[in-house]
Amino acid sequence: MSTRKPATIAVRTGIESDTQHHAVVPPIYLSTNYGFPAFGEVPKYDYTRSGNPNRGLLETALFELESGKGAVVTNCGTSALNLWASAFLGPDDLIVAPHDCYGGSYRLFNTRANKGDFKVEFVDQSDEQAFDAAIAKKPKLILLETPSNPLVRVVDIAKVCEKAKQVGALVAVDNTFLTPVFQKPLELGADFVIHSTTKYINGHSDVIGGVVITKSEEHAEELAWWGNCIGATGTPFDSYMTLRGIRTLGARMKVHEESSAKILDFLQTQELVGNIYHPSLPDHPGHEIAKKQQSGFGSMLSFEFAGSFEQLKYFVGKLDLFSLAESLGGVESLICHPASMTHRAMGEEALAEAGVSQQLLRLSVGLEDADDLIQDLEQAFAQAKEAF
Repeated sequence: MSTRKPATIAVRTGIESDTQHHAVVPPIYLSTNYGFPAFGEVPKYDYTRSGNPNRGLLETALFELESGKGAVVTNCGTSALNLWASAFLGPDDLIVAPHDCYGGSYRLFNTRANKGDFKVEFVDQSDEQAFDAAIAKKPKLILLETPSNPLVRVVDIAKVCEKAKQVGALVAVDNTFLTPVFQKPLELGADFVIHSTTKYINGHSDVIGGVVITKSEEHAEELAWWGNCIGATGTPFDSYMTLRGIRTLGARMKVHEESSAKILDFLQTQELVGNIYHPSLPDHPGHEIAKKQQSGFGSMLSFEFAGSFEQLKYFVGKLDLFSLAESLGGVESLICHPASMTHRAMGEEALAEAGVSQQLLRLSVGLEDADDLIQDLEQAFAQAKEAF
């Protein structure tokens, strides 16, 4: 395990690793295949689906950042979840997942369970009694999404991992919202960490990717075998770009969070804002847990629009500095209507059960000047009030 600080790991991984021309920044290895030194002598890299220098550097950076022992970089975040499930679940095995997880995760697990690949139970993981009942069924895998998407609910990772071990379950934590800058699930007892590296890890909304990071070398080897087997691994160019994005991760996360804090203060003064969801707020149900297991509160937040649905649509249309788009964690600020965008695959009944209403809006606060973002929100709220 590296003793270096996260910012140093993020910046220095791969620097001056080029032995041919001594480039400071590692070059891109786009070759699909690699020569064998001699007949019967298998090299470290033979075919890029199996392994590639750029992907290897990115995997090293990610598992060192998360205090892990290995990682497999995949071609998207959903692919990382699918790889994890494929490697460890059989038809009779149960996975317990959050009832309010990302819509794509819900679709993946629900569809594969309906095909008979494994069994799934979606549970309100903030309901301790319901969660305990699910764990009592002895699941093979447990997925935590903390903070959750989009309601930023918080789950006590250490407590869940302790209960999981009593029934032999393996725990993975989706750490996309916080990154290893603000949360280290493996140090809290988790067996795996999963990221959509598309989001904060890359941070520039120009590369899709994912990763499964492991606490043990044994699990890393098993996932690497499955990643190669099912063709889930990431490409050299995407790995190069993602490692480039990681180099500024620490600095970006600091500014994201500082700007979010200012926007949260502003939102609490607005008539058209109802419930606000963010773990930094003292009345947030997961506030104390977040303080215990996180080193920062992150910059993803959601709120209920307190006006009519038509007013909500008008408000969103008047924003200039928040793009109406899916995804999150980029340098640009985004606004999302989860019920009709990121979570529409869940269906009305599942949305209602998860608490994702038609009035819910999610903000991904970018790196624009916070005062400009607040001014933009203020003018859109003002126009929405005046028009209705």
